[in-house]
Amino acid sequence: MRIGVIGLGRMGTALATRLQSCGHDLVVWNRTSDKAKGLVEAGAELGETPAAVVGQSEVIVTCLLDENALEAVFGGDQGILAADVNGRLFIEMSTVQPKIQQALAKRVTAKGGVYVECPVSGSTGPAREGRLIGLAGGSSEDVTRARPILEQLCRRIEHAGPVGSGTSLKLAVNLPLVVYYQALGEAYSLCRHLGLEPERIVDLFSDTSGGANILKARGAMIAKGMSGDDPQPVTFDVDSFRKDLRTMLAEGVERGFSLPVTEQVLSVYEEASRDGWGARDGTSLAGYWSSRSGNGSLKEAKKERRSTGTADET
Repeated sequence: MRIGVIGLGRMGTALATRLQSCGHDLVVWNRTSDKAKGLVEAGAELGETPAAVVGQSEVIVTCLLDENALEAVFGGDQGILAADVNGRLFIEMSTVQPKIQQALAKRVTAKGGVYVECPVSGSTGPAREGRLIGLAGGSSEDVTRARPILEQLCRRIEHAGPVGSGTSLKLAVNLPLVVYYQALGEAYSLCRHLGLEPERIVDLFSDTSGGANILKARGAMIAKGMSGDDPQPVTFDVDSFRKDLRTMLAEGVERGFSLPVTEQVLSVYEEASRDGWGARDGTSLAGYWSSRSGNGSLKEAKKERRSTGTADET
């Protein structure tokens, strides 16, 4: 199948790589075309504009940062909606408020296109391996049409309801994770003085009632964050989590309720970004709180581990 992929950030590139490995012919576009280099070298065609991608594709997958990026890609003289979208399937995978998805769906379907939203749970590694969890919104008929492609990207597809439902689930799924990173940071602050290796702490936490799946999936990176190192490779950075937290709060306001825990956690992510942690992987937040002035430094923690003979030599 000929698939257009628009938006080649970390996740968009991982999705495109997976689709390419499944044998699809790709037409790709990104605001900065250098991000398409690897895909083009592997056989993808570089589209000149979003509209041109639509004209060359049966299915169009979009994965963009926020509503402003979506409008820039869908609107305008060279945007998606400037092309003939009639009969084409759009799979929109960005994390924005449900009302943004609903508004885009109306614009696409008004011109004869088919629109399914499917934000995903999972990072770039699972995306390249087809092991994401897809949170789909759309009519049963439209989701059924999109399912063969989504099944190549996702190990589980949860059809939540009409367009907007998938994004509601995505915000709900992400909320405990971003809160948990801060909870880990506070928990580590309480036991850092013991001089235990972060790897040992993560292993212990993962075996208790307070453990979460993320400790098993990304425990090594979380331990690096606790040590004060910059976890690599970056799969979803602190600034991206900040964006999601703001979207969660905006959705709460939209629905008439507050999210006090989310609001407090956002303040920490904002502070971490101001302190230069914005481009770090989100797992680094497990070490941010104990690194702050007044909580003791991570260098001191490493000294403590060395003095007790529990630290490694790195």
